[in-house]
Amino acid sequence: QNQMKAGANITYILAYNEPDSQSSTGGSGIPADTAADVWMRNVAPLRDQGVKVGLPAVTGSPNGFNWLANFNKSCSVLSAKGCEADFIPVHWYGNFQGLASHVGQVRATYPQLPIWVTEFADPDDTLLNSQTFYNQSTAFLDQLYYCDRYSYFGSFRSDVSNVGGNAAFLTQNGQLTDIGSWYLGGSATGNVPEGAA
Repeated sequence: QNQMKAGANITYILAYNEPDSQSSTGGSGIPADTAADVWMRNVAPLRDQGVKVGLPAVTGSPNGFNWLANFNKSCSVLSAKGCEADFIPVHWYGNFQGLASHVGQVRATYPQLPIWVTEFADPDDTLLNSQTFYNQSTAFLDQLYYCDRYSYFGSFRSDVSNVGGNAAFLTQNGQLTDIGSWYLGGSATGNVPEGAA
């Protein structure tokens, strides 16, 4: 609100990051009913002002689906309109088949909402598997009319990557890896993270 009052042009917001998970793994660890209450007081007014909002970005686990169902149930108790949103963020860490299945499940559950895949990677895999996953996934997501945006989870150096060095955009020396270059629309660099298998 303060940023908007100061003139910032805010058109989209993401709300809770992995609320079904704890902070030790990057989550916000908040109960669904508490999150719904805070949403109604802080996020819903932004949407009334024309800001497009995403539902909470839960993990790709079954717990994530359960948390989001409980969140929506709590929202319906608080307001007849519920916690309205304009898109649904998706997170996935695993192989390509799992990603495709998870995106399909999200679409089947929330068919009215465009999807933003805001985190995805094949963690702790070989370099070849990581590269294959990246290429398969981006080709798949590019073809989905209901996937408005995606952001690969790898914009860091390979030696500090929490999803494995082979998934990173940069080598330990800060050079673009093949995946990093492909993400930017370039060609393969041949720069391999130290210790790649």
